[in-house]
Amino acid sequence: MKGTINKKIPYLFIAPALILLCLFSLFPIFVALIISFTDIDLAGLADWSTISFIGIKNYLDVLSDPIFLKSILNTLFYVVFGVPLVIVCSLGIAILINYGKAPIFKAFRAVFYMPSVTNVVAVAVVWSYLYNPQFGLFNYILGLFNIPAVPWLQDPLMAKISLIALALWRAIGVNMIIFLAALQGIPKTYYEAAQLDGASDWKQLTKITIPLLRYAIFFVSITTMIGWLQFFEEPFIMTDGGPLDSTTSVALFIYRNGFQLSNFGYAAAGSFILFIAIIIVTLIQFRLQKKEVDY
Repeated sequence: MKGTINKKIPYLFIAPALILLCLFSLFPIFVALIISFTDIDLAGLADWSTISFIGIKNYLDVLSDPIFLKSILNTLFYVVFGVPLVIVCSLGIAILINYGKAPIFKAFRAVFYMPSVTNVVAVAVVWSYLYNPQFGLFNYILGLFNIPAVPWLQDPLMAKISLIALALWRAIGVNMIIFLAALQGIPKTYYEAAQLDGASDWKQLTKITIPLLRYAIFFVSITTMIGWLQFFEEPFIMTDGGPLDSTTSVALFIYRNGFQLSNFGYAAAGSFILFIAIIIVTLIQFRLQKKEVDY
């Protein structure tokens, strides 16, 4: 009897977390899946009798929607260029700060972390000024070197690059903290042994530091990839998807159809396509993860 009770005690400890997970994560996903097979709109929320089951029509329509296809290409652009930039910049800054001996490097931790805790609306206001084609700081600096003004948010390609730069600036802080924590966990004895063997700083970086950071790099790559696949705040606030939907991400497309056009079923179908894409990408990343390195 006592052994049976002891076996059930762990379930009591994890029960609150499981209940919250089911209530606020799994149940909404299940509801969204059902909604994606209906034509529910704003009127349907008030009167459920107006809702009709339409099968996979929403999925067929959304996959043939040119704006949705364009939003997929835009999101892929953000992921392909944004994710590597975030990882490389975060890791590089973390290594420089970790091995920097001067007191100023401690202040750099706060400097680089500050953007990640700053309100995105306030950030957007400041960066809108920086990107202003006539009075912005960036074009002013370019003008000092007689370089023509750049249409930061007016040109379709340049607008995407500008949003990536803004998101990169905001994303470095959190990832830098993760890398710094991982760097602090590498035993000093590895570096001492390498220095006794005459290994250069580059050898120590590539043969000790980077391999032992593989789990941190993997975690950052997973979370960063998911974040960029759900890229929303920057295009929503800075460009509202323009110009010509060139910065519309999949998340912004879903928001427009769900909360601006009241096509909840249509938006739910788009969100499930994004959900499946995130699952596939995550599984691929887990599959590509290399086996543990022994030292």
